[in-house]
Amino acid sequence: MTDARVVGERIAYHRKRLNLSQVDLAGLIGRSESWVSQVERGVRSVDRISVLQKVADTLSVSVAELRGADTTDEPAEDRSEAFETLRLALTGHPVIRSVITAESTPVTAKRLSEILKRKVPVWEMVHAGRYTELAPVLSNLITDLELAVRHAPDEELRKQARHALTDTYQAAAAMMAKLSENDAAWIAADRAAFNAENLGLPLEVAASLFRMAHVFLSLRQISQAYQVGSTVADALAQKIEQDADPKVLSLYGAFQLVLAIAAARENERAQAHEHLDKARKTAERLGSDRNDFGTEFGPTNVGIHAVAVAVELGDAGQALDLAEHIDTSKMSPERQARFLIDVAQAHAMRRHIGDALHALQEAEQLTPEQTRTHKVARDVARDLIQRSGTRARPELRDLAERFGVLP
Repeated sequence: MTDARVVGERIAYHRKRLNLSQVDLAGLIGRSESWVSQVERGVRSVDRISVLQKVADTLSVSVAELRGADTTDEPAEDRSEAFETLRLALTGHPVIRSVITAESTPVTAKRLSEILKRKVPVWEMVHAGRYTELAPVLSNLITDLELAVRHAPDEELRKQARHALTDTYQAAAAMMAKLSENDAAWIAADRAAFNAENLGLPLEVAASLFRMAHVFLSLRQISQAYQVGSTVADALAQKIEQDADPKVLSLYGAFQLVLAIAAARENERAQAHEHLDKARKTAERLGSDRNDFGTEFGPTNVGIHAVAVAVELGDAGQALDLAEHIDTSKMSPERQARFLIDVAQAHAMRRHIGDALHALQEAEQLTPEQTRTHKVARDVARDLIQRSGTRARPELRDLAERFGVLP
């Protein structure tokens, strides 16, 4: 095991970084204040990976970060070289050499057309959870489109390149947020907003802030998620009064779903249902499921979020009742899997071990990468294996091992 003193110091550092007291952290992880104090002083070691994982999740860091070293106990958190390449593409300036040296390689219309063809399947890959395959595609697109913005021979081609670049950054933000790569997702969302505003595309700016709100939710910065969501939703509401464009309605409804989740995580029950109701009425105005700006907003997604809100509020029975009436078959694999993860969590809350396992297995079949790395899915798998103890069925142990939560 890693030196208990090192782990303790790192836990203390990240606790203070989040402005949490020892009492606060103890409450969040279900331990006593004295336990936290002893761990931080190195008097007590955290011998169970499941406990250390819970502390890491609460502090929004990896187990490896708390241990101060790489660990083979954490396969679900590993990222391939492709992800590191994308992170590097989002680090600093993607084409700084071109900016500083003014090197110019003209990007012809033919070259830009080839780049845009590579971009066509990007959102399909995001919604299918094909993240390892998508990461190098996004990395190359970001570099090539950044160069095209600077070296296209005329304004029209530059505008096409910047528009495609904005959408590529949106896709990168969406993917990285789903993988809890929050720093990279934040950068991508910010760049998408910057480019969209330069193009005079207000709805694309709003869509970029939708990604940003999800980053804040992932970071458990609920007040910031709520601030972003409510500010944009209010502006979109004014826009709707002028022009009820389906795209505006779709974005407005999507933000109401973000606000519903944020309120539920703060245990603001009435507020969460108020936002859900606004989203539901907006979906009724649209009349069908849409996918404007990759939000998949519509009646079905409202139903999916109603289940998620019920789970967040601890209403497992209500969540399962609602889930029975939702047909997600026409939604993307990503949305279907996320729904099944919430269903699994609800079953776990009711101690339905077999049903929870089945839901996780279905989710994993749909989007293996997303499901195995999703915090909630891993928490549920960990909970199931701990409750089963030595009687855990083989398929549950296999799933827990794939998720990296087998004790």
